[in-house]
Amino acid sequence: MSRKQLLIALAVLALVTLFFVADVGRFLTLEYLQASREVIVGRVDAQPIASSAIYFGIYVLVTSLSLPGAAVMTLAGGAVFGTLWGLVLVSFASSIGATLAFLISRSLLHEWVRRRFGGYLEGIDRGFEKDGNFYLFSIRMVPLFPFFVVNLLMGLTRISALSFYLVSQVGMLAGTLVFVYAGTQLAQVHVLGDVLSLQLIVALSLLGLFPLAARKLMAIWTQRRTGDDD
Repeated sequence: MSRKQLLIALAVLALVTLFFVADVGRFLTLEYLQASREVIVGRVDAQPIASSAIYFGIYVLVTSLSLPGAAVMTLAGGAVFGTLWGLVLVSFASSIGATLAFLISRSLLHEWVRRRFGGYLEGIDRGFEKDGNFYLFSIRMVPLFPFFVVNLLMGLTRISALSFYLVSQVGMLAGTLVFVYAGTQLAQVHVLGDVLSLQLIVALSLLGLFPLAARKLMAIWTQRRTGDDD
């Protein structure tokens, strides 16, 4: 492990340890958000810019370290800042945090995984070189794939950080909007599972898979047409 990797690992370990030792997670629960919403909104109304910056920074930190609480923070974006401004804050904070988690995974785990499982990753890399953005977009749109797992696993592929950020920014937008809007109706949310119905999960999944399916069908059609011309 290089000196740079060691410093990154120590910083991540220190922050994660502080999160659990200080029991910060108690502030990132649905129950706490519902009980404290009015107080938090009052503080935000008093200092909107500073409150937005603090919320944005905490969201980036939580997502970049793959800590629990991102879903509740997304609800908080809508509950505290409203649909439009909450969507802006959450969309950019989640994408930036996801990219930092992606880079941390790539920095700390990439070489180790490559040495031990390089053969298995070659096929994945070839797929991503050909359809990487479409695969990632589909994964981001399907709510069944855990947010932090996607961030960490993508860091082990060869997809570029810029592509990862841009596709994540667009691919997570629909799901983010659903959670942010649900935050504005916080009283009706009893558990996080209330936010995503089966119908909504299916709709988002189909929407996410459509570009990849369309690309595959176009490739098949082009290949057959080329064969007929020959």
